[in-house]
Amino acid sequence: MSQSDTMTVFDRALVRRHRDRAAPAFAEHGFLFKEIAERLTDRLLDIKRDFPVALDLGAHDGAMRRALAGQKGIETLVAADLSPALVARAGSPAVAADEEFLPFASASVDLVVSNLSLHWVNDLPGAFVQIRQALKPDGFLCASMLGGETLVELRHCLIEAEQVVSGGMSPRVSPFADVRDAGHLLQRAGFALPVVDSDTITVTYSDAFALMRDLRGMGETNAVLARRTVPASRTLLFEAARLYAERFAEPDGRIPATFQVLYLAAWAPHESQQQPLRPGSGQVPLADALKGGREGAD
Repeated sequence: MSQSDTMTVFDRALVRRHRDRAAPAFAEHGFLFKEIAERLTDRLLDIKRDFPVALDLGAHDGAMRRALAGQKGIETLVAADLSPALVARAGSPAVAADEEFLPFASASVDLVVSNLSLHWVNDLPGAFVQIRQALKPDGFLCASMLGGETLVELRHCLIEAEQVVSGGMSPRVSPFADVRDAGHLLQRAGFALPVVDSDTITVTYSDAFALMRDLRGMGETNAVLARRTVPASRTLLFEAARLYAERFAEPDGRIPATFQVLYLAAWAPHESQQQPLRPGSGQVPLADALKGGREGAD
């Protein structure tokens, strides 16, 4: 999915309502947020410096606060989430805030972490710019978001089921960015030394309805503006579940659900960081360098 400054894909008010609805029982379904919070924390532990003031952006119920407790010299961690109901469960200090309109002062935090939230942002380039501005020079962004291969099985089954039931199709699973998109947007936003990689997590369920219940319980159900506003019919859902079992069931009868997770790391620029050489500043002629390479290969 390509992002642009003016693209509006998601109904952000609906994203908030989905999270508000999920808040009371979120802990029963939020296993993925807990797992990825621990993986993000492991990545932060590899960095040999402390971050006294941190911002958890898209905090949900505070999985990052729990994973980071006592780590990396964090003295203050502010939880922020689009959902007031969820962020109220994320520990204090906390604030209800939209990633697209950050209420934080420039150069006010040492670290921004974001766990599985940025894939719901319409203006991702703008959000990255605001995150960079909120970071102090040499501050660090460590984030995760769902990638383009997420729920590929469910997507295919819903598309095919809708074609069978109604003769057409509408967006039933949200679009996601890929590794190349994310890295390019970090560069556009002015971050230094951006690194993006991905991992795939496969979770098995008894059937497609169990997967859908988990997605609802996570607050991760469809919020695409172009979706059909009438709920999916029972006929459509049962056909999708039948196709899912037929096409993807494992020998034990359980079905797999793929979650592709993108991991983003980047620094707010600072003069102490490695800098690319100025064009034309090389001291060795290219022809000599190529000649040396050929001689070394002989």
